[in-house]
Amino acid sequence: MVLLDVSSIIFRLRGGLELTCQLDSTDGPSVQQTLSEAFRRLCSKIRSESLVFSVRNSHILIWPNKGVHIIPDEVTENTPCKDIQHHIQAEENDSGKKSFKKKDKKGTTTSVINIDLMMEMTEPSHLSAPTLTRRNRKQHSVRMTLPMDCVASVPTDDNIGAVSGRLVGALCDQLADMEKVVLQHMKGTSLLLPQPLHFLLPEPAGLVTAVYPAGVPDSRLEFVRKELHGRFELPDDRPCFRRANAFHFPDEPYKDGYLRNPHTAVNLPTMENAKPYLVQGVYSYHHYMQDRMDDNGWGCAYRSLQTVCSWYQQQGYVDREVPSHREIQQALVDVGDKPAAFVGSRQWIGSIEVQVVLDQLLGVTSKILFVSQGSDLASKGRELANHFQAEGTPIMIGGGVLAHTILGVLWSETTGQIKFLILDPHYTGGEDLQLITDKGWCGWKGPEFWDKNAYYNLCMPQRPKTI
Repeated sequence: MVLLDVSSIIFRLRGGLELTCQLDSTDGPSVQQTLSEAFRRLCSKIRSESLVFSVRNSHILIWPNKGVHIIPDEVTENTPCKDIQHHIQAEENDSGKKSFKKKDKKGTTTSVINIDLMMEMTEPSHLSAPTLTRRNRKQHSVRMTLPMDCVASVPTDDNIGAVSGRLVGALCDQLADMEKVVLQHMKGTSLLLPQPLHFLLPEPAGLVTAVYPAGVPDSRLEFVRKELHGRFELPDDRPCFRRANAFHFPDEPYKDGYLRNPHTAVNLPTMENAKPYLVQGVYSYHHYMQDRMDDNGWGCAYRSLQTVCSWYQQQGYVDREVPSHREIQQALVDVGDKPAAFVGSRQWIGSIEVQVVLDQLLGVTSKILFVSQGSDLASKGRELANHFQAEGTPIMIGGGVLAHTILGVLWSETTGQIKFLILDPHYTGGEDLQLITDKGWCGWKGPEFWDKNAYYNLCMPQRPKTI
């Protein structure tokens, strides 16, 4: 998983820009020329002294093209970015009072400074009488609000003047990308809204922005993603620029309420000559009693399967939602693995059923690793390490009456010592990351965690080879 440097600050600039023009002709080249002129006018506007940046939840206003003029006076273009945070207030609390934002206790979250894009509407000028002109001819009027969304990830010691300049440049670059998208997908006078999305790539690329046409599915944008993969020298066997891969800003909660990647809050154990091999990408933690579903005592494998499905969804391999217990059961009935009465029951499933459902609902193939007794799991370090290195998917493991999710291993090739990173679906509480990690519902376990006399089947989902 690629992470941002915690010593950096993300400046995120958002706002709508009105693209307006009159089309005298519906001829393709004429429409393109008129639209291009409209985009150029917007770029000139962005570079004018009327452009204003308003830092949210603060009194800071920045005129980046007016000698980096800033209000209040104690903030100047040489002020370090980290000092801006002292001027930012939290949202109003229940009592109507505002409180200043507190820093993250562990200091592990990258700060995000949100900025609103604004324009001065009036400028000093000489008063003159208005002039009206009447033209009798048919025209097509174009009006589109462009959803500008630019980011700059900068070291905390960079100054405000430099960041403001970067954001102005990013706005003009994004306008150029939007123009390209609008013209490429234009049909007559029908225009698609350009949609900017941000993606976190391995260094040195870092946080980059791509513009896609809204409403066009990922399946029709493969040529665009191939070009982006080539530009940033990314592998062509896994998605990096699908919409589901878009960067999730740390100051925005997930709307579905599930925890993402709780293992990142767990410390790595100390083990001599050992190397960690971990799940790659983002998944949701699914466990007992979620979704208003009382599956305590029988649904652990369903929940582990849901965690695996969430990984494929959030990496952009599939569009469908994480399946419910009933949908999982219906899939097993549809392939003839279970009788019709299985749907709506409280019957367990195991690793083989998980393999069948992944194939039926997601089109994903899986390998099954059979272990005759739990004591043998300690000797499977190489197989597990290879899986997480090559595939990077969560592993569902079932043994006896229990199922768990393996998110990684800490393994020494020289000594054979191993620890397993376990996500436990038997948890019945709320989405409390502190409690989940402190109580070991997500944590590192030694070989003694497994029942040495029970047999285990590991469902090891494979990663599709696609952009």
